[in-house]
Amino acid sequence: MNLVTGATGFLGTHLLAKLILQKERSIAIFRSEQKKQHSIKILLKYDEITPKSISENIRWEKADILDIPRLEEIFKTKIKHLYHCAGLVSNSPSDYKEMRQLHIHGTKNIVNFALDYGVEKLCHVSSIATLSPDEISDRITEKITISEQDKTNIYAIAKYGAEREVWRATQEGLNAVIVNPGVVLGDGFEASGSGLILKKAKAGFSFYIPKQTGFVDVYDCVEIMYQLTQHEVKQQRFILVSENTDFKRVMTLIANAYGAKPPSIKLSKTLMYILWVIESMISVFGYKKQINLNLIQNLNSKLIYDNSKIKELLNFEFKSIEDSIKLIAYHDKEEES
Repeated sequence: MNLVTGATGFLGTHLLAKLILQKERSIAIFRSEQKKQHSIKILLKYDEITPKSISENIRWEKADILDIPRLEEIFKTKIKHLYHCAGLVSNSPSDYKEMRQLHIHGTKNIVNFALDYGVEKLCHVSSIATLSPDEISDRITEKITISEQDKTNIYAIAKYGAEREVWRATQEGLNAVIVNPGVVLGDGFEASGSGLILKKAKAGFSFYIPKQTGFVDVYDCVEIMYQLTQHEVKQQRFILVSENTDFKRVMTLIANAYGAKPPSIKLSKTLMYILWVIESMISVFGYKKQINLNLIQNLNSKLIYDNSKIKELLNFEFKSIEDSIKLIAYHDKEEES
């Protein structure tokens, strides 16, 4: 039996699809009935998945990973592989307390029960945000994490805290791997996270940030996560990045795939600072800030993430970002027809 936290999220839903197609039984933890129904809707878009295959392979459990008694009830079922996908992606300072609770305390609960109930292996989903370049090269590998003193990226700090809970549990006997995906591209979830990039680019959004980072296809992510749980490797982390490229290129590829106008106006640091000040002023009226100083400070960064470790371990070849975007557009057009 598998256990998937964050099962109704972007990555969790596509992971459930992978497990269903492998005919593996899974417990799927969810918090919102509405999100559960959306997840089922996405699952049914897979050609080989039917309502019957979902009901035969998925046991839905409504729970919060901060609810210790409820979690214990779920862990009483013998769990072989645990996929911890639950999390909140946000750059808003107002979400920091919730992110710390969910990522750090929630992960602490998950790994403690994994230890108590003899889970064979944990695959923990983190982020490339927790990684830093070394002093010699500007390439980023799995070796160096962010400094504990770096308080500028609230999302990275929360995810880093979650990683520390996982590593602590490995010292106590838990077998685990951590995956650090880049910006994940895929279909079905355009209301939040990386899906907003797709949504804006499809609509012909004119603005772009010059930042370069790592991107990866959602199907590659879940395939690697599945293979890692089957593999003997343990107590290691892996960067999941297909390509290092800039947001303008990605948004242009999306726009071209949908016949939309590609972005043409670069957001400068000066303009971003002005927008940040405006957001700060109106946030007193309850508006949630979307721009933070970390984003502005790293607006022109050209980060390069090294994916050689996972490629060598699994002999894995990533989809190109262009192919990933073409597949997303194909699925959308197929659904419309």
